[in-house]
Amino acid sequence: MESGNMVKNEAISENTSSNKIGYHFSSQVTVKFNPQQESLWVHWNPQPRPCFNLELLESIQAYGNFLQKHKGKIFDAGEEYSLKYTITLSDNPKAFNLGGDLELFIDAIENGEYLKLLEYGKKCIEVVYKNYIAYGLPLTTIALVQGLCLGGGFEAALGHHILIAEKTARFGFPEISFNLFPGMGAYSLLERRLGQRLADQLISSGKRYTDQEMFDLGVVDVLVEDGTGYNAVNELISQRQAHQYGLQGISEIRRLTQKLEYNELESIVEVWAKRAMHITNQDLKLMKRLARWQG
Repeated sequence: MESGNMVKNEAISENTSSNKIGYHFSSQVTVKFNPQQESLWVHWNPQPRPCFNLELLESIQAYGNFLQKHKGKIFDAGEEYSLKYTITLSDNPKAFNLGGDLELFIDAIENGEYLKLLEYGKKCIEVVYKNYIAYGLPLTTIALVQGLCLGGGFEAALGHHILIAEKTARFGFPEISFNLFPGMGAYSLLERRLGQRLADQLISSGKRYTDQEMFDLGVVDVLVEDGTGYNAVNELISQRQAHQYGLQGISEIRRLTQKLEYNELESIVEVWAKRAMHITNQDLKLMKRLARWQG
């Protein structure tokens, strides 16, 4: 892979500045490389709503395949770089991500298409899990949350090693309001981080939590003022540079002790899809209202 020339069908590379190159996986996922940090800034821009539509999921999957194929190596101007960080953020300052594609859920449930819903769920857990294991690479994953981070968006953020949030960020799982639960990793990740009681509470309350509440619980790692998220990421990376090798090791042993395997997420998403197929018409009406709110 050379700067300005990508392997066909993987991504289109474009020069974004004198010291950054960019990779375009779709209109919904673009990635910028910072050689000084040896980092990739992964920008999500889902359309028409800030949720996990199929194109967004497939674009994130293509990005992950790209990382794994090249083993975290980036070549720019004749230099080889080994990635140390990925930073996930949204181009929409009001929403990191609002979660699952409710219109797809409604269509699958109304038409009895269990396999369609299950396949969608598996695409979601693949995104969460690959990020959780850092694509099998020695790198640190960071989520920068600005605005609303709900449902599947919250699950995606939880799958990162470090979660940075600006002060107007809001977190929550609205699924219980239409008699469902977040099925793409929320319980597995929260139970390991907070314990069963708090995981149950966060998932079943339906409450929208503030940035401060999430920070106090230890879900958010770094809390910063609005508009300072980019600088906070840069500062964090700068502070970690001298001890990066050891800190990566801590992340690796954390994953080993947590013992979260893909088949656990797969079993959970199967329960989620089966439960979804049996929610009531009243629940579907509420889901439709929330779908209109998403976009």
